[in-house]
Amino acid sequence: MITIRPEQSGDIGAVRALNEAAFGDTAEASIVDSLRMACPDAVSLVAVEGDRILGHILFTPAFAAGGRGVTQGMGLAPMAVLPERQRQGIGTMLIQAGTEAIRRRDCPFIIVVGHPEYYPRFGFVRASLHGLSCQWAGVPDEAFMVLILDESAMAGVRGVARYRDEFDEAM
Repeated sequence: MITIRPEQSGDIGAVRALNEAAFGDTAEASIVDSLRMACPDAVSLVAVEGDRILGHILFTPAFAAGGRGVTQGMGLAPMAVLPERQRQGIGTMLIQAGTEAIRRRDCPFIIVVGHPEYYPRFGFVRASLHGLSCQWAGVPDEAFMVLILDESAMAGVRGVARYRDEFDEAM
């Protein structure tokens, strides 16, 4: 049985190995390590079966400019599942659990750079439909998405949405 739980200190090595396996390099794993140190308010969840970590998802503070100044939300990245366990619903479980945890924090939005065929099933839409653009020029419009969790908090928020600076290393 697969369970979703918060990442624990003893999971760090397995989460790093998981991200390296899922992405085929060390960039995302290194970003996770940096964010873990820099963001005590991050939401980091793992999918576990027995004592084996099969998946990981991380949400860290993100920011969007607007009529009221800067609005803080969360950025989803990265989300990883062991290659041999992909397409088994583990990513779905992680996104659903993570989104629910973010909702409980009264967070107004979540941004993601991801597959436009995958994330809309969770309510994500092109961020440009809400007047938000990605900080990285090369990201296609359909791949930069937002999930609005509080419409009133996002009223008038338009402009560039930004992940934390640690992500700039990978882009």
